[in-house]
Amino acid sequence: MGEIVNLRQVRKARARAEAETKAEENRIAFGRPKKAKTLQQKRKALEETRHEGHRLERPEDGAGD
Repeated sequence: MGEIVNLRQVRKARARAEAETKAEENRIAFGRPKKAKTLQQKRKALEETRHEGHRLERPEDGAGD
């Protein structure tokens, strides 16, 4: 025979685990000070401009057919 499982307890445990996962994501997304957020944005912008600067061919701004 299999193990007897209380489905209500299983559902509640699953809901708690999902809520904890969402809370962890929110802590990461919203739990940083403004200075850290702006620093990360500046670093990302610098990284993107450096990455784009290494392209061999640049896309044309006006798509002239």
